[in-house]
Amino acid sequence: MSRTGKNKLVAPKLDDKQSERDHRELRIDKVGVRGLRFPIQVRDRTRRVQDTVATIGMFVDLPKEFKGTHMSRFVEVLNAHGNVIHVENINDILHELQAKLHSATSHLEIEFPYFMSKKSPVSKKESLMDYVARFDAAACGKEIDFVLTVKVNVTTLCPCSKAISRFGAHNQRGEVTVAVRSKKVVWIEEVIAMIEASASSELYALLKRQDEKAVTERAYENPVFVEDLVRNVALRLNAHKLISWYKVEAENYESIHNHNAYACIEKKVRV
Repeated sequence: MSRTGKNKLVAPKLDDKQSERDHRELRIDKVGVRGLRFPIQVRDRTRRVQDTVATIGMFVDLPKEFKGTHMSRFVEVLNAHGNVIHVENINDILHELQAKLHSATSHLEIEFPYFMSKKSPVSKKESLMDYVARFDAAACGKEIDFVLTVKVNVTTLCPCSKAISRFGAHNQRGEVTVAVRSKKVVWIEEVIAMIEASASSELYALLKRQDEKAVTERAYENPVFVEDLVRNVALRLNAHKLISWYKVEAENYESIHNHNAYACIEKKVRV
């Protein structure tokens, strides 16, 4: 540090490399930070709010004339909302990113575990089931685009195996991923219920012997291919009056093949 006068210290000027001009003339669509963990509160249909921890990504566009963005500003925007992010703050965060980083667009991805209390089918033992939920939000000017994604594990039993086998039928765990755009709020619990009702059987964290029997027999009586699974979910999404667009994917982790079975339906339902 340099001295001016007797005791006054003046900090040296630090170079701002990010603001230097870049001569490659290439605009970057999204630049920012990813993998940031932060406490959040999300709406819970039963308990009003649920506290959880999210993995967050924050991005903006970068005009072609700038060399880089200022990464610290993303974290500053996030922490400006306190020690916990509320879902209702998403729009504010997006607009603050645009303003603080002088960008036309901003993006926010928030992925977190979501918990629901479930009772086993026969013994009625209560336990917590965890799911994966995700918010993808983007601002372009004042316009906001919001996508809710929910991932749910289910049981599927093969109809072909049941039809051709003298004893039993092979089954497996499947993962269903549903992304939706909607006119108003769609509850995470609603999406979970639609997915679980579309499979051979739903999963539970806690099963006693009588519950295991019931779940096994339910799956055997309700065989579904991966194609059936995505179609069953899609029919329920089509009937939901608030959903305007969806993408449903199912992947079965096959128990008798060394590969997985996959199906997908994407559809714009209504304007």
